[in-house]
Amino acid sequence: MRRRTLLGVGGAAVPAALTLSSPAVASSSRRWVHTWVAMPQLTEPGNLPPAPFTGAASVLTDTTLRQTVHITIGGPRVRVRFSNAFGGAALPITAAALGRPTDGLAGVPGVVPGSLRPLTFGGRPGVVVPVGAQVVSDPVALPVHTGENLSITVYLADGQATLNLTSHPGSRTSSWLVKGNLLTAPDLPTATRADHWYLISGVEVLAGAPALAIVGDSLTDGRGSTTNGNDRWPDQLFARRQRIAILNQAAGGNRILNDGLGPSVLARLDRDVLATGGVDRMLLFEGVNDIGTAAATPAAQKQVTDDLLFAFTQIAERAHARDITVYGATITPFGGNTGYDDPDGLREASRQFLNREIRRGRIFDEIADFDVAARDPATPRQLNPLYDTGDHLHFNPTGYAALAAAVPLRWLTP
Repeated sequence: MRRRTLLGVGGAAVPAALTLSSPAVASSSRRWVHTWVAMPQLTEPGNLPPAPFTGAASVLTDTTLRQTVHITIGGPRVRVRFSNAFGGAALPITAAALGRPTDGLAGVPGVVPGSLRPLTFGGRPGVVVPVGAQVVSDPVALPVHTGENLSITVYLADGQATLNLTSHPGSRTSSWLVKGNLLTAPDLPTATRADHWYLISGVEVLAGAPALAIVGDSLTDGRGSTTNGNDRWPDQLFARRQRIAILNQAAGGNRILNDGLGPSVLARLDRDVLATGGVDRMLLFEGVNDIGTAAATPAAQKQVTDDLLFAFTQIAERAHARDITVYGATITPFGGNTGYDDPDGLREASRQFLNREIRRGRIFDEIADFDVAARDPATPRQLNPLYDTGDHLHFNPTGYAALAAAVPLRWLTP
């Protein structure tokens, strides 16, 4: 039997109810497991590549794009996923390569000489990704190490004939664009910097470890973290125990019930969790944007809390059907935030109500109490000032460390 447990700061356990039988323990044999992901989104106009990489009706024509990603678990072979989930036209990738960034750093335009490996697609050097689809490259015999940064370089000769581009705007990592085919160049000294990821959605390795998919919004996507610092709370969680893959499936502004900046959790659960290779457990940390964008009236807040409770159970049921363990986190404070904190405290009452329901242990298999970890002991409806970026909603790296510390390490056991 799988036992639900309430977990607070440091992972102290309080027994709760019993639930259905636990999913099978992941096999120790190697299989393809995601080691890094970025939730695909439709690029907003302000996040499109700058001129001359964006024209009147196309993007990335005759462009080399070099990006770095911070993987979690390693393996002897690796492959890369490219997404055209939101593209308005087919995506023709002329060539792509994988390598190690200069000095192993995130967000740099250079690669270690001799480390580049060409990516192929069914043995071919390039591929056309249909509208709404993704492709996975052929495996590359490049041993990658736990917690290292990788460099992914793509060249598009013809660009993409649309301004609807698939990306992940909240990369907190620098990417580099330059005109011409510089796929194999060890450095890109004249490249233009853009702090977004474009076209890439996953890196997989052959490994014997499973993966934890974290579903979240800007608090998990890392708003307030250090650009190229890899200090979002999922990064810091992985640093605590590097035994399973940690996959950050979050995006700023994301909501559970309705689309916004990217599809809702209910709409993207299959793509971002259930169909993601290696995932046998997930953690849901969302809800604040649903509460905050619902009108500050008793009727609207009653509706959103009822709908969120139903959505929580739907998410858990759908994941359990795929033998995925479902962890949940309480919603962190936003007292004093000018966008979400209303004068009558109706949204705060919704947050408190939902947290009480989460703590009862009847929705998720186990929970982590991020509210307790994050709040100001003197004013519990507000963030701890040591963790606050200043908007009374988002965390600085110290605050993200507090969230990471509130997750029990046994959740990271293969």
